Amino acid sequence: MGNVVLNCVKKSFGSTEVIHGITIDIKDGEFIVIVGPSGCGKSTLLRMVAGLEVISSGEVQIAGKVVNDKEPMDRNIAMVFQNYALYPHMTVKQNMGYSLKLAGHSKSEIERKVSATADLLQLSELLERKPRQLSGGQRQRVAMGRAIVREPSVFLFDEPLSNLDAKLRVQMRLEIRQLQRQLGITSLYVTHDQVEAMTMADRMIVMNNGSAEQIGTPLEVYQKPETLFAAQFIGSPAMNIFDAEIQNGCLILNGLALTEVSLPDGKVALGIRPEHLVPSASGPIKVSLNNAEPLGANTLLYGNINSSNEDITISMPGVHEISENEGDKSFVVEKANIHLFCPSSGRRL
Repeated sequence: MGNVVLNCVKKSFGSTEVIHGITIDIKDGEFIVIVGPSGCGKSTLLRMVAGLEVISSGEVQIAGKVVNDKEPMDRNIAMVFQNYALYPHMTVKQNMGYSLKLAGHSKSEIERKVSATADLLQLSELLERKPRQLSGGQRQRVAMGRAIVREPSVFLFDEPLSNLDAKLRVQMRLEIRQLQRQLGITSLYVTHDQVEAMTMADRMIVMNNGSAEQIGTPLEVYQKPETLFAAQFIGSPAMNIFDAEIQNGCLILNGLALTEVSLPDGKVALGIRPEHLVPSASGPIKVSLNNAEPLGANTLLYGNINSSNEDITISMPGVHEISENEGDKSFVVEKANIHLFCPSSGRRL
């Protein structure tokens, strides 16, 4: 069993609390992505699970046992780092088998496990090479192979694809996800890339300033973000956020009624994803377009809404061009795709 439980886990440096009580029950074999901007505490949280950071309060359980006071080597976890952390003077085979050698395994057992893992990762032809003779993707496979041979209960990944180019990142994230499903090992994966989070996670922890803004499946977070931060961080391009208000059960944006809502009167933050804005001759959202970014499969349109200074981004399928005398375009959004948040707390209404 490789289930992991975090129960109100906190971390402080002196009087400064940097992790504010994270709680999650991770099932055996589940792939959890911890996602957030730089400095939000995601790597610190991962290092607390690994035993590389002391937990200030709360509890970490791995396979049903509290591990707060256990050393990293006693937690039955394996960690894959951003910089691969390979020994440059060792061959691929030696790097992959080194932890088993330290643990006192026989040469024949090390040979068997390294050989089987190399076959799994398509590294068999590279076993006698040194890290400097490998590409970035190959080095990452070796780092993963070194983790796999230990047969851990939990994999921990700390931004493992950050040093790879865009094309290789796509390939490697597919390989990592496929491999994790094949092995069925519980995994915690840290990244700042929300595309990685969306495509790889069974569930994600969206982190901001040391707190979990939302925990849920990628589609749950995308379709029903619980906070303004989660709404804007997950999704590319980011969700449009506007100052709006509710008057007599009607949602008003810049003086124009969008839809009826069952909420009390007052100011709200209105969220609309760029891909949910649909052209309509009589749509209430009037946009003065001023720029376009053709991306091939779709085009991003930029402008201002309803003769205001509020910027808006629209994602349209296909190719769209803007003429010099474009004029205002009208758009509509379905009620189901409207997101309302409290302006002060940022919580979903």
